[in-house]
Amino acid sequence: MRVDTLILSVDKALRTLFVNGAPGRGSPAGALPDHEFSERERARTEGLMRVNHVGEVCAQALYQGQALTCHDASIRLSLEAAADEEVEHLAWTAGRLAELGGRKSLLNPLWYAGSWSIGAVAGKCGDAWSLGFLAETERQVEAHLSGHLEMLPAEDVRSRAIVAQMKSDERRHADMAVALGAHELPVMAKTAMKLVAKVMTKTAYYL
Repeated sequence: MRVDTLILSVDKALRTLFVNGAPGRGSPAGALPDHEFSERERARTEGLMRVNHVGEVCAQALYQGQALTCHDASIRLSLEAAADEEVEHLAWTAGRLAELGGRKSLLNPLWYAGSWSIGAVAGKCGDAWSLGFLAETERQVEAHLSGHLEMLPAEDVRSRAIVAQMKSDERRHADMAVALGAHELPVMAKTAMKLVAKVMTKTAYYL
């Protein structure tokens, strides 16, 4: 790895972990009114939004790892463009967590390192398999966000607006990967990804 590439990778990691980001699009929550939470509702919503923030930390790391080992320059540009949208998601979820009086996951550096490594390995497997991994990841994230829309309080329009827009963006990212030539992953690989995601989300909810 070239020194300038290494420095850029470290810079991106530090920005993901310690800077909330400056999204091009304003938060979907906009000027929507906030909800009068009960203590139980607030704790549950905080946990859900912390999980979503962890998901965006992982997405940044995944895209950056894949882009670093990508073979095709045009595909790399598409990955970097999608990563820019994930920066917006990172900022939106961090902002909502702050509004709720919550904190980010204490394990974010671990989530980042693991996801970056997975992304880099996926890229080494070839662009078509890397894109297949990306497409399946985004499909699973979309399903996960659909579940959160069912769990969030109906009156919490701010959190719901953020999650709904993220869900729409993740679908587009999956479609992008397919359009770029993604291979369909084997069933066993998809199942393993779901199991890992389940462990991560349950841990991030509390930590």
